[in-house]
Amino acid sequence: MKLTLPTVLTLARIVMIPVLALVFYLPYKWANYASAAVFALAAITDWLDGWIARRWDMHSAFGAFLDPVADKLMVAAALFLIVQGHPTPWMALWAAVIVGREIAVSALREWMAELGQRATVKVAMIGKVKTVVQMVALTMLLYSVVPGTTPEKWPGDPIFHIGDWLLAGAAILTLLSGLQYLIAAWPALKADEARSRGG
Repeated sequence: MKLTLPTVLTLARIVMIPVLALVFYLPYKWANYASAAVFALAAITDWLDGWIARRWDMHSAFGAFLDPVADKLMVAAALFLIVQGHPTPWMALWAAVIVGREIAVSALREWMAELGQRATVKVAMIGKVKTVVQMVALTMLLYSVVPGTTPEKWPGDPIFHIGDWLLAGAAILTLLSGLQYLIAAWPALKADEARSRGG
């Protein structure tokens, strides 16, 4: 298996996950800034590996499999850290919606791949917008949330509150994009069910 530059960047993003967790819990005042920087760097590599793959045609089956896995792992890790650092019902709800949708859509894509219809559930524009909003929100929240402390109320910590609202927006976009995937896949799923009953 040949490792292309996009795949190396994807692997680096996976390596950043334990680094993010370690930096988040460092007992220093700058730990939240460092954790936000680590996550922002991971988000940049997510964009960069896709751009390089398209620009220089460096596509690979392994890279296509690994890239969404790395993205979901990094987002889930960031959400878990944020919820632990700021354990409120709303924050937990946004995290549950986002992680739950990722699991559901991954299962849907796997099912569609078995039916030979994987292209039916390809990433749509709403999914791309959701990703951008989500990455910005998580970076802002990692910057603001410090384990063992409670962020100040508006306008004391505007970055936290903006990030919180953006995460809520990302959760709503997550549900809408998930619904869009399901609508796109529904005809193929119904046809497969009909074939199963007929067989």
